[in-house]
Amino acid sequence: MSGRRIATLAERVDVAAQQAQAIPQFADVEKLSEKDAYAVQAASIARRVQRGERRTGVKMGFTSRAKMVQMGVHDMIWGRLTDAMAHAEGAPLSLKRFVHPRVEPELAFLLGKPLPANVSLAEALDAVVAIAPALEIIDSRFDDFRFTLGDVVADNASSSGYVIGPWHEARRDFSNLGLVMSMNGAARQAGSTAGILGHPLRSLVAAARLSAGAEEPLQAGWIVMAGGATAAEALGPGLHVLLEMQGLGRVEFNTSA
Repeated sequence: MSGRRIATLAERVDVAAQQAQAIPQFADVEKLSEKDAYAVQAASIARRVQRGERRTGVKMGFTSRAKMVQMGVHDMIWGRLTDAMAHAEGAPLSLKRFVHPRVEPELAFLLGKPLPANVSLAEALDAVVAIAPALEIIDSRFDDFRFTLGDVVADNASSSGYVIGPWHEARRDFSNLGLVMSMNGAARQAGSTAGILGHPLRSLVAAARLSAGAEEPLQAGWIVMAGGATAAEALGPGLHVLLEMQGLGRVEFNTSA
């Protein structure tokens, strides 16, 4: 795909996100390869950086084997995080900035040093200075929340916002921490961090490989969102969303129209 066409699609998805307006799937008229889709994603995030946003890390997607099989892919997908996507814990979250907002429980890593492409689980853990319970707000900008693999990758892997809970020292076993995500006091999703590739560290290793492969290696101070530990839940106004994670406490926010 030509650079001009990539720039056009990047502008289209960027404007859709800015205006919170749904757009038709790219796949309806485009033949996006995975490489093209990541080029569109990179160009759309570059537009945000040019407006003054700052890169803060990476988010991982398709971190369950079932989801990979469902989408017919053999690997995870990833997206880019910026400071404008961060939402303060406990503060009201306006849904006016989203099209089809959903939320999913995750584990977040805070890196203390860069990570190159090929790292072991032990090397990845050594780079982590803290872990935290987190909630990711995902939002496809495509009509009816329908998309192909190329669409979702181009759309920053549906990543739209994140809320980070209290940071904790990483030298603990976080491979199988129980968690419950509730809305207005009612449990909606329950699971474990083991739902993230069997161990969240595997997601961090994959993030290092994929990010470095795009010549954007993981940096000290960056956050890595390890991927959904359960299915996502749709958001609407007037909700109190709470994630409680074994040993790591809680993270929460309220939604407004």
